[in-house]
Amino acid sequence: MFLTKLSLTNFRSYQHLETEIPSGILLLSGGNAQGKTTILEALFYCATFSSLLAENDRQLIRFESMKEPIAVARIVAQFQKSETDHKLEIRIIQETNSLNKHVRKEILLDNVKTSAQKTVGFFPAVLLIPQMTAILEGSPHERRRYLNITLSQSIPGYAQALTEYNQIISQRNALLKLLGERKADPQQLDYWDEIMSKRASFIIYHRIHALHTLEKLAQEAHRKLTANVENLFLNYQPSYDPAYDSVKRDSIAYSWSDRQDRLINKPDEIQTGFRMRLNSIRNQEIERGISTIGPHRDDFRIIGNDIDIGTYGSRGQIRTALISLKLAEINWMKDKLG
Repeated sequence: MFLTKLSLTNFRSYQHLETEIPSGILLLSGGNAQGKTTILEALFYCATFSSLLAENDRQLIRFESMKEPIAVARIVAQFQKSETDHKLEIRIIQETNSLNKHVRKEILLDNVKTSAQKTVGFFPAVLLIPQMTAILEGSPHERRRYLNITLSQSIPGYAQALTEYNQIISQRNALLKLLGERKADPQQLDYWDEIMSKRASFIIYHRIHALHTLEKLAQEAHRKLTANVENLFLNYQPSYDPAYDSVKRDSIAYSWSDRQDRLINKPDEIQTGFRMRLNSIRNQEIERGISTIGPHRDDFRIIGNDIDIGTYGSRGQIRTALISLKLAEINWMKDKLG
């Protein structure tokens, strides 16, 4: 895939930018606050439809244009893929009335309206910026977000399953809280537990296999970068672990020997075990009013020579591990998407 043209309108600091993109390596040079990173952010937004640098889409709209009743930030990327020309257009629209401001997003692929879930991965991209050290040393949310973005681009159906799962969690948590307050029939959870288990098993299965492959690719890159001094491991820490008898466990005690055990579980087996686990902790979840297991509570840690790099690594180790992970991501996506 080759990007051939980029157009930005009212995006961040750009009132308007339209430029041809030359083939080969492109170097952007300029002073601070001139919009170099903004161009990278716009391109990555075309791949993932979310920003790693903004808290919400409203922040992507050029500040001066937000005085209008309708403010629109626009990204248009033209690119060649499999010798076919494509055009991806994204509009971030803020509508202001007397009561509030509402922001929505429109996506057009080859001039046809589509959704983010259907289009993510069509314009694949890997981004490396200094702020991404948060993947190693930040909260579990940062690592889940990284994993979800990577898999959404490369695994068909992952983005849709993740969206549906998050919607289910919201509905299920509301029901758990209601059951706790009113002491209602807990069997009302049966429906939500069943569909939650189906979506969760799909996500967990692909996370297991993705981290297994990314680890191999990252190890190869990391050995080259460290002259064979360090070995790198990706330690997946699922809140529901199919490698354990999760019905009997209330906490995770990770063992390196169980890494291979997870790979033998099929999605339907994970679904059955997850459903049993939900049933066993139903009373505790009703009491707490929240879903306590599932992909929304997963984590993974990056280990170098048996040391958690995010917690104990030096700045140099953290940056080197991040580069290794990003090189692995490139090879992973190239293998998946061509």
